[in-house]
Amino acid sequence: MTAVPSWLWAAFTLTAAGGQTLRNALQRDLTDTLGAAGATFVRFLFGLPFSFAFLAAACVFFDALPPAPNARALGLIALASLAQVAATGLMLVSMRERSFVITTALMKTEAMQIVAFGLVFMGDSVTWPIALAVLSATLGVLAVSLPSGAIGGATWRSAGYGLASAAAFAVSTVGFREGVLALGGPSFVTAAASELTIGLVLQTALILLYLGVFDRKGLAAIAAHWRPSLSAGLLGAFATLFWFLAFAIETAPRVRTLALVEVVFAQIVTRRMFAQTTSAREWLGMAMIVAGVAGALNGG
Repeated sequence: MTAVPSWLWAAFTLTAAGGQTLRNALQRDLTDTLGAAGATFVRFLFGLPFSFAFLAAACVFFDALPPAPNARALGLIALASLAQVAATGLMLVSMRERSFVITTALMKTEAMQIVAFGLVFMGDSVTWPIALAVLSATLGVLAVSLPSGAIGGATWRSAGYGLASAAAFAVSTVGFREGVLALGGPSFVTAAASELTIGLVLQTALILLYLGVFDRKGLAAIAAHWRPSLSAGLLGAFATLFWFLAFAIETAPRVRTLALVEVVFAQIVTRRMFAQTTSAREWLGMAMIVAGVAGALNGG
């Protein structure tokens, strides 16, 4: 792939984080009418047409054909695509039971879990900075999740959904990062757009098969709400493309470290769109999560 400016991955990441925050907000509203499963599906179903448009534009602009996917690339993209569908569904269930900004903060433990996967499965050594970062993030999650009074089942349940969503997103992130590198090609832009299209084709086929067999009423409801779903699909495809662009030129840990700015974006969206408030303890918890994740990714 051709050399690119050293700052470009940061621009891609910030763009992706902003688009993802808006998409999550739209999907959260759709959860009330379509349910968690339906709101999960629209991101992929209605994002597919836009992925073909993005790929065509990239091929025309760079005067290059899409890279031919090899077996390794297809396997990685398939694994990542399945994990992404599961992660999105868990995220929306968590948002339905807890505030938008708190769920976003819980999902930011994805970066921490990427580090944990490295410790467990790749034999990385545990340093004091990483140990302290893990402690900070864990305490932050507890501060965000624990209710003010008696412990409520819904709070613990939503926290579990949020953390499970982060784990699935971590698997998805690693898979897509390796997948776009396995695709290669003359331009990282066409590689990223190709990965987006391949992933959405797989996800759409799986979702349509599921809906056709098990939930035809849900499919009809999605079709009836095509207008707001189209917006979620556009934002979803747009944000995902920019994540892949960032992954194509920078490591997943650095991308996900900068992506913590999404917590700030979510706070803005929460105040303007959902009229939700965040307590001082929740602010402290989110700060500890952010500090923990950043420390884990930057402390050798």
